[in-house]
Amino acid sequence: RAHRLARERLAREAVRTVLGRATGAPAGSRCPPIGEVVDERCIVNAMVALLATGGSTNHLIHWVAVARAAGILIDWNDFSDLSDVVPLLTRVYPNGSADVNAFQDAGGPGFVIGELVGAGLMHADVLTVRAGGIAEFGRIPVLEGGDASAERVLGWREAAPSKDDSVARPVAAPFSPSGGLKLLKGNLGRSVIKVSSVPDDRHVVEAPARVFDSQAGLQKAFAAGELDRDVICVVRWQGPQANGMPELHKLTPPLSVLQGKGHRVALVTDGRMSGASGKVPAAIHVSPEAAAGGPLAKVRDGDLIRLDALAGTLAVLIPEHEWAARENATMTDEQRFAEGRGLGRELFAGMRRNALTAEEGACTWL
Repeated sequence: RAHRLARERLAREAVRTVLGRATGAPAGSRCPPIGEVVDERCIVNAMVALLATGGSTNHLIHWVAVARAAGILIDWNDFSDLSDVVPLLTRVYPNGSADVNAFQDAGGPGFVIGELVGAGLMHADVLTVRAGGIAEFGRIPVLEGGDASAERVLGWREAAPSKDDSVARPVAAPFSPSGGLKLLKGNLGRSVIKVSSVPDDRHVVEAPARVFDSQAGLQKAFAAGELDRDVICVVRWQGPQANGMPELHKLTPPLSVLQGKGHRVALVTDGRMSGASGKVPAAIHVSPEAAAGGPLAKVRDGDLIRLDALAGTLAVLIPEHEWAARENATMTDEQRFAEGRGLGRELFAGMRRNALTAEEGACTWL
């Protein structure tokens, strides 16, 4: 109940802040345009916060797109370079068992931002929607006042040390000295993996490939017992141009079952999984995607693939001359028809055809 009430008070405060900035309150204040707020320092802060919390891999696409809209070019190399120096400060699902309420109780975003700013890992001299800048976000919201819900008001206090170091830790004693995301490179293209949620003994997987053209294909093979072995599942035609790059949440349960049986299992895909990859090593957002002529279109069942999150590599282990000579598979007309229809997807066919790669933000007009 306390969390719910706090969220209600925070929602109201957010509305007051936005309306105040838009109307010039307090009197004489200036509302900076979004083009002034989103600068290089803002983008770096966003990247650092993502890495320090082991946050959603979707931001590896979204922040690239936001930066491009502001005239700033970043790519996954920038995330990778920052990850080498930004420590992992939180363990929140799927990086750990704690939920967001436990994270808030431990100190929440206020604790993390305070730690990052204090350690010089974030730019403090940035514009924000709050007049006090990013320093205000290093404070923690608290409910003050009487016992009755109606009497309690939103207040702020300076962040204290973490109340639960199994959920949130200081920069001086992080869960890991590096960030929760890793860039993978090799003859299968460029991809990312969320290493913060993957057990250490699963950071390197080498196994034969099983190629699928959809989530449903993998689910069907799993149900038939065809994947009960060491395997790297390749799910292609899931990128921005192929079908708009949907979340592949349905893949986590079967792959987790296989890994739980002791098999060496991994996923390689040009699609997205956000926070759903869990403890299964997953090289996602493979770019260029198969539909754009990327290397995933060359992979065949039985090809030996090595995913090495320690070395930052993803490669198919066949002779270079054989790989270069192999022809790409293509999406069938039936696949294109099925992936491009339903739920209004027909309206966005032109956008899919012109979409950039995931590493370029999957943008259409930027």
